[in-house]
Amino acid sequence: MFFLVKDPCGIVCIILTYLAVFYADYVIVKWVILQTMQNSLWGSFHMVMFNTVAFLASMAHFRAMCSDPGTVPLPHSRMDFSDIHSDCNGGSDQEDWTVCTRCETYRPPRAHHCRICKRCIRRMDHHCPWINNCVGERNQKYFLQFLVYVGLLVIYAVALVMASWMEECPECPMDITVRQSRILHTVLVLVESLLFGLFVAAMLIDQLQAIFGDETAVEQAQDLGPYRPHKPRMALLTEVCGRTHPLLWLLPCDTLGPHSSYQNDSSALLTHEV
Repeated sequence: MFFLVKDPCGIVCIILTYLAVFYADYVIVKWVILQTMQNSLWGSFHMVMFNTVAFLASMAHFRAMCSDPGTVPLPHSRMDFSDIHSDCNGGSDQEDWTVCTRCETYRPPRAHHCRICKRCIRRMDHHCPWINNCVGERNQKYFLQFLVYVGLLVIYAVALVMASWMEECPECPMDITVRQSRILHTVLVLVESLLFGLFVAAMLIDQLQAIFGDETAVEQAQDLGPYRPHKPRMALLTEVCGRTHPLLWLLPCDTLGPHSSYQNDSSALLTHEV
């Protein structure tokens, strides 16, 4: 399902994100690898590897941006909320369901309304303008992948730039204009990498703490406290990344299985429709 939020701020952030990735790729390939490693096999190796990481980062960002984060289905007709505390329409499995007055529907536990997406999102962590989408049940894996790959891209770029500065390069062009252009571009990409690196590191730590603590950012803000049974860390990661081999968690592809949660939500909502 293609999911796109029409938020001007988010669209600007998306453009800035892709410009930053493409500029870093341009500088590393043209002004670092082709200038300092043009006659070395290491140049070909680094070009392939750096572009592979950049491609995976772009794909993970695209999936996080365009995937349905876990929107709660809307009812087909007006709903009767008089039985919200009744046991006859949901039993113990639905005792924690609440009512969203904006969507005018029931929402399952851990679902929250996003004022930007204008929908309730299952296990909503936060709305991220850099992906112009909510980080929720069905796209948190892609968001984590994006953070990891951007982090690797930052480390890779900084290492290549520092190596190009520290090692002498007799094969580099001696033209003063070319040398000044290379220095200028590498300084700019180094500053960009450091800024993005700090941001990504903070976000990745925050996401991992939320996953291992089994508490989203929204739940932390509401100060609900721990109310779910303790689970192993691998089980918590599996809930986010899917029940596949951990190596497949690195690929920006569907590994979460069928949308059973949506089917359960639809079935539950039908029992409340008038």
